[in-house]
Order: sequence, then C-alpha cells, then structure tokens
Amino acid sequence: MSEVIDRLLLAMNAHDLEAVAALFHEDYHSEQPAHPGRTFVGRGQMHANWAAMFAGIPDFRTELIRSVDDGNTTWTEWSWTGNRTDGQPFQARGVTLFEVEDGLITAGRLCIWRTSNAR
Repeated sequence: MSEVIDRLLLAMNAHDLEAVAALFHEDYHSEQPAHPGRTFVGRGQMHANWAAMFAGIPDFRTELIRSVDDGNTTWTEWSWTGNRTDGQPFQARGVTLFEVEDGLITAGRLCIWRTSNAR
C-alpha cells in the first residue's frame, strides 16, 4: 500500500492529473467528516476536484509527513502549499485514511484544514 501512496505523492507533485486518477478506483468513495456535503462517489469527481486544484494553485506542492499501513487502510498526514492564481498563499494540512485494494485507492476519509488564506 505504501507504494500506491508514494506514487500518489509523485503524481501530485508532478501535476500529472491522469497519473493521480489512475491510482483511484472507478467507484472511489470520498468522505470529509467535517464537511459531509462534500461526500462523493466516482473517479470522475475526484478528477474534476484535482483539475480545479492544479488550475487554481499552479505551483501546488505536497509533502507526505508520515504514513502508516493498517490492514487495507493507510493513514497519511499531508502538508499542501502553493500560491493561488490571484497570488494569495495557500497552505493546508491534514490526515487522510485511504482504503487500498488491488493497487487502487477505493475510499478516502479526509480531514484537511487550511492553515492560511481560509475562504
């Protein structure tokens, strides 16, 4: 499972949207407990969300602070940085729990919070 997360990190930092999407199952299920209205199912919506991130934060960078595998779940802590197209800085940190089966991310629980430029 760590290999999948390592590939995700590399693809995100390369802004390779298709490589990111290829790591997610077609029926990927995303939850954000702090924002229940943002729950969605499907690789297509994940693709659209990350396309918007990469377009809105052209110098987006992510750092994987730490990760731990527990069965088919990987706990990950992330730091995201960059500058929005309007020049405003963007920083976010958080934890995601990814379920991985057969080399694909099938589900994610995200608890990401902005540390600057909250909107």
